[in-house]
Amino acid sequence: MNTTEQVLQEQKQSRFSIKNIFLPDYENYEGVRRINIYVMRLFFALMFVFVAPDSWTVILTHEGEWDPTRAVAWCTWAAYSTLALFGVFQTLRMLPIMLFMIFYKGLWLAVVAYPLWSAGTLKGSPAEEMAYMFSGIIIPILFVPWKYVFKKYILIEKKKK
Repeated sequence: MNTTEQVLQEQKQSRFSIKNIFLPDYENYEGVRRINIYVMRLFFALMFVFVAPDSWTVILTHEGEWDPTRAVAWCTWAAYSTLALFGVFQTLRMLPIMLFMIFYKGLWLAVVAYPLWSAGTLKGSPAEEMAYMFSGIIIPILFVPWKYVFKKYILIEKKKK
């Protein structure tokens, strides 16, 4: 029996054991470990619960003309947080939403928070609270199945005929 067959056999024997959440799941998640799926689902749910209500409230209750830059930000947050709800149910299919979140928060930390921090002016600045919130991206970074991302989105497989 090869390694993949052994893993499948172990998962079938004891589907709900703690050990299984750390094993690759070839049957349900294309070889991604269940722990990765569960943590990403948690983050998708958190995106939806904490970002969607605020962003949609601002959009739906806004009066008057929009500042175009602020409107883009609110619309982006509303769109990505609403799509995150799909990620709770179709986690691997909605992985680009998770990658988008990691990228924009990481970029913001690099271009806004880091210069303030290195200058000693982050503490007490308007960016301080957001910097702390955005620094939580370390958890999704640790649990995104990077091997899967690389295989699916970087090394795009050619379809067999």
